[in-house]
Amino acid sequence: MNFSAIFLIQIIITMLFCILASIYDIRNNFVPDELCYVLASFGLVSNLILSLISSNVKFILASFISMVITYAITYLLWKLKMWGGGDVKLFTAIATVIPSGLNIGFLNIFPELSIYPFSFSVVANSILVSFPFLVIFLCHLIVKNEVFKDRPFYLITLLNVENLRNIIHSTLNRTIPIKDLKEGNIVNDYYFDDEYIIELINDVGGNLEVCESKSDEGKYYFKSLSAGGITEKDMYLIKIMSAQGFIGKTISVKISYPFTPAIFAGLMIAVFYGDIIMLLTKNLVLVV
Repeated sequence: MNFSAIFLIQIIITMLFCILASIYDIRNNFVPDELCYVLASFGLVSNLILSLISSNVKFILASFISMVITYAITYLLWKLKMWGGGDVKLFTAIATVIPSGLNIGFLNIFPELSIYPFSFSVVANSILVSFPFLVIFLCHLIVKNEVFKDRPFYLITLLNVENLRNIIHSTLNRTIPIKDLKEGNIVNDYYFDDEYIIELINDVGGNLEVCESKSDEGKYYFKSLSAGGITEKDMYLIKIMSAQGFIGKTISVKISYPFTPAIFAGLMIAVFYGDIIMLLTKNLVLVV
């Protein structure tokens, strides 16, 4: 039985959801959990239908296994601060819908497949194509914040490593009033001396990490534990501590980079061309 039409529907739905996720990420700096959950549910249901039609459990089994493995791997990378929690859920949802390589004859889609699940190709492609997105995003912020307006000499010494580091730091970080703090903001190091703050943060059990300081700014400092930013409980705790005078009125946060457009680009490349790593490997072998 030819399942190409169902595969095509799965691809189109996945792409549409990735476009919606990219719009949310660019506009609001987060990906709604509901969007990822709906896409994952569609993946399980559609692959269950494929298994029932074909009387073969491999479709739903592959979907479930791909979902679990992808979540485990991307969650570990989230802990390494490579991306946010919304990106983990989106990768997992994609893996649930499209667990294996594509082969749709009437569209002439025969991408270069990899030795690992399709979702891993999307992850690898996303990471590889994210650099151009990051450069564009950084240039946009530099122009928007008029970084060179008060420091024109940076243009002359742009290749100086220290100046380049200062440009990136000033562009990707900003100080905001704590009253404007939002869930998902990535908090930079905030130094303090009051050990009671440690108890408050530990009691919340959110996404804030307390570390001992080695500088003269304070005995301790807290910061966001991962690229997922602070939780709602963390946000309210910081605002309460500020209102009660335990900490100041402002805080430094990172301007997070919207990674979802890179995920969409990685998906498109995986669908129509295949795994970039496998393509490069193949070409290198042919050249050698």
